[in-house]
Amino acid sequence: MSSDLAAPTAALEAQLLLDTFRGIDLGVVWLDEQARIVLANDFFAGWARTDAAALAGRPLAALVDDLTPDHWQTIRHAADTRVPPRLTMRGSDGRPHVLEVRARAVIEGGRELTALLLIPIADRIEAEAIDGLQREVLESIALGRPLRSVLDLLCRRVESLAPEVACSVLLVEKNGTVTPIAGPSLPPAYVDALHGAPIGPRAGSCGTAAWRREAVEVTDIATDPLWADYRDLLHILPMAACWSTPIIAGNGEVVATFALYYRTPGAAPPFHRRMVEACVPLCRVALQHEANRTEIERLAYFDPLTGLPNRRLFTDRARQTLQMAVRVQAPGALLLFDIDRFKTTNDSLGHSAGDEVLRETALRLQAETGENATVARLGGDEFAAMLPRCSPVEAMHAAERLRLALAAPLRIAGMQIEVSTSIGIALFPQDGVELERLVKNAEMAMYEVKRGGRGASRFFTTTMNDVVAQRMQMESALRQVLAAGGLALHYQPKMYLDGSGCAGVEALVRWNDPQLGSVPPDRFIALAEECGLIGAIDAWVLETACAQLAAWQRDGVPVPNMSVNVSPLRFHSDDVPAQVQRLLSLHGLKPSALMLEVTERVMLSDDERTRVDLRTLHEMGVRLSVDDFGTGYSSLGYLKRLPVSELKLDKSFVADLEQEASDRALADAVIGIGQALGLQVVAEGVETPGQREWLARAGCLVAQGYLFTRALPAAELVAWLERERSGWLPRRLTAVPVGHAGGGALAA
Repeated sequence: MSSDLAAPTAALEAQLLLDTFRGIDLGVVWLDEQARIVLANDFFAGWARTDAAALAGRPLAALVDDLTPDHWQTIRHAADTRVPPRLTMRGSDGRPHVLEVRARAVIEGGRELTALLLIPIADRIEAEAIDGLQREVLESIALGRPLRSVLDLLCRRVESLAPEVACSVLLVEKNGTVTPIAGPSLPPAYVDALHGAPIGPRAGSCGTAAWRREAVEVTDIATDPLWADYRDLLHILPMAACWSTPIIAGNGEVVATFALYYRTPGAAPPFHRRMVEACVPLCRVALQHEANRTEIERLAYFDPLTGLPNRRLFTDRARQTLQMAVRVQAPGALLLFDIDRFKTTNDSLGHSAGDEVLRETALRLQAETGENATVARLGGDEFAAMLPRCSPVEAMHAAERLRLALAAPLRIAGMQIEVSTSIGIALFPQDGVELERLVKNAEMAMYEVKRGGRGASRFFTTTMNDVVAQRMQMESALRQVLAAGGLALHYQPKMYLDGSGCAGVEALVRWNDPQLGSVPPDRFIALAEECGLIGAIDAWVLETACAQLAAWQRDGVPVPNMSVNVSPLRFHSDDVPAQVQRLLSLHGLKPSALMLEVTERVMLSDDERTRVDLRTLHEMGVRLSVDDFGTGYSSLGYLKRLPVSELKLDKSFVADLEQEASDRALADAVIGIGQALGLQVVAEGVETPGQREWLARAGCLVAQGYLFTRALPAAELVAWLERERSGWLPRRLTAVPVGHAGGGALAA
């Protein structure tokens, strides 16, 4: 097998070895039997302060301090000893160097030579010492010791290896000043004087090193101009020289300085420079570890959006506040804040605008609460403030002050918006001394504010517990009755005011509970919306009503159409047009036989899905009715934009028609709007002949109410219709102006 590299000759091999030994940083010397130098490498010649050629023939004893004839014989046979012998030689710096000797006998030209490898023991010891320092400091970091303890340990270990120095570490703050964090051997008065000192081009060794972003070595503090502004500190600083190195973080920022102080003027020796080379990365690791720990703590205990304490930290601080309040018998208050209609802000302006609202809310809460208060973001749009040593009167004043501060207009996304806040207040100790109970009570008070109209504050009262208990009982019962099919539909006829018959019926859900009795719809429908049951109830009502209408049509019952109320929440969660289409097909109903009653809130919704659903229903031929018209929003633009067929005049306008001129004016306006747009107007809550007569004269064509009949079960309604049918007058057909493409004209 051939090879590209031929085996070296003996002469070449010897030359290669000689060239290698000449270049290494260890002393190598070849001696004859009398310990005279035959050959030496350049590193050894450097110790002898001459060149290698000049050493030939010189006795080794002239260069070392302790080579005796007996010692020489020991060295010659060093290969047979367990402990290597040593020699002492003064180096170029004049300092004695203890050398460990490794000897080997070699034969050259028929004579015996002794080759010595001379290893400085101090270098090895210093390297081992630096390794030990690094291991000890890294272990301290890994164990999670505080930053101050880690850096103090670092300084003390450096000082133990170099007793002639004092070590310090200064943190460089964001504002360009320094903060001493470690300096165990520096005078306390000097360390205190450094607090808050600015960095700069003439700021001593450390301040200048941070400014320049490079090491600064001052060999004589007393005369160096960098220390000119610190001369008045020299009487408390028994140091004459200082070498400082900046600690630069991974992001390029100078975060600290590491310095060695000397008691005598002069430059740092090589060993100290090697220590600094090892200590600067250790400082960087310790500082980064502390920054990571701080960031982890911030993420664990603070809200990243607002910077406020999160629920976890608030819980800890609030419990401490409660414990102290119990110990010193001092009152206090817990305030819970919830931004009203925050979801609308998010949906209409976007999440970035919503985030800005939350940030501004946090800033205002912090600005209006004292230093002793704990303000936190608990999640979503809910905030809390724990106010220690706060009387009930002071709590109410604080809540009102905060509410007004939060109500001030905001400028967001180029728009000025106003935000209201609902505030619940629970006092301690009277409302509870355990945080869970206190928070629960404050939430009850806040929810009462929500139910009462929002934008206010309210104290917790014990009666709220009873209300909550009743609501929980009702919710449980509602779930059970819905699962068991225990709800019922009653039907109230809508009658033509000219006496010509039934214009349709409205399906109304009824709940008669064995324990709770007859539960009014306005109570359990609102509860169903809150607890997420309204979708199931609405779907059941629509399906049952369509099935009943189909049965009546097969039996010839004179019910021309069915009106069914649809909750606004259905349009956000379900596919209403799909369900309607399925039911119409299933029961063979014409779309025009179904009227869906919705609120003005649905008509004004900015939700694109809701608008699409409304238009889809209209295109199917299903008619839309605006329930309780006039009691909600004042905008009438949707009547022109959306496919509305009917307006229902709310019973609150009808009740006092005979006594109140203002109610008559409002009712007349609604009827006029309906006539102008070609919409059928249905008056609700008609109970007296006088109301009926006034409505008929005003042009209202259809009404419903107790004057005719209450809502009846299906069988009873059929019987009532049969009794009333004989008295119906022949229909007089009157054209109603057609002014609205969505609604169309209705015969009356």
